[in-house]
Amino acid sequence: MEFFWEMLSLQETMFLLILTGVLIKKLKIIDAAGRKMLSDLLIDVILPCNIVESFSGGMAFPDGFARNCLLAVGLSAVIQLMSTYGSKLLFRKYPREQRSVLSYGIICSNSSFVGLPMACLLFGDLGVIYTSMFQIPLRFTMWTAGLSLFTSVSRKDAFRKLVRHPCIIAVFAGLLLMAAPVSLPGFLDSAVASVSSCTVPISMFVIGTILADAPIRSMFSKPVLWYTCLRLVLYPLLLCVLLKPLRLDATLTNVCILMTGMPAGSTGSILADKYDCDAVFASQIAFTSTLCSILTIPLLTLVMESFPF
Repeated sequence: MEFFWEMLSLQETMFLLILTGVLIKKLKIIDAAGRKMLSDLLIDVILPCNIVESFSGGMAFPDGFARNCLLAVGLSAVIQLMSTYGSKLLFRKYPREQRSVLSYGIICSNSSFVGLPMACLLFGDLGVIYTSMFQIPLRFTMWTAGLSLFTSVSRKDAFRKLVRHPCIIAVFAGLLLMAAPVSLPGFLDSAVASVSSCTVPISMFVIGTILADAPIRSMFSKPVLWYTCLRLVLYPLLLCVLLKPLRLDATLTNVCILMTGMPAGSTGSILADKYDCDAVFASQIAFTSTLCSILTIPLLTLVMESFPF
């Protein structure tokens, strides 16, 4: 029960920030043009700082855990491939604007703001290390294959646009900082960390301003509920079945399953808004999946405890 209340506290924080965004829009403190400016600020400045800051944490891996850390990266890469190609089949009948949002929602989960604290709560420092390694392929995929879902250009132009994207540059800068025996100067590291700390509140504010224009009934439409069931229940249970015969390290396996059962990431709403896809629909799946995860994530941990690996 302690885990449930910790997780509930995290979710309450997110919903409070979203409701603040709704209030900002309803009181006309911000309009559609202002929302676009916030989206651009997130994509071009705040998120790149968040990516660099996440890679430059200076983690030291204990001797003997290197193999599991590499396995965490490998398993995550396989999961990302499954997500990328599987989502194309699952959502092929939906309109393009919704198809892009749904596919991105399968590729990118909210494994940072919600996932990392829960991994720490359940598995301690070891869980944090595995989760951080697990996120490396996820971060790369969300800003390559994931971002390409929202662009309507040729493959050549899309590739050129992707490699010049601030978030892609940040991924490679972060990898370099993680691999090289150097670190950012103290003042620069503090500045990056300060900007990075704005990610969650600004993201939630933008989602709230988008949701302010959405009818409440549509929050629980069939496409939204289908996505929520797939993201929170079917996908992690499928991974349970696939990983159990491999008899891998129990903590590593549980971390992979837990991160796969996270709700939709808020970035999908930001990208949909920036690239003229269905931003309201993207906010709906983020809001509804996060709401339902209050119940599904504790149940998922119960499944992992009942059927140990």
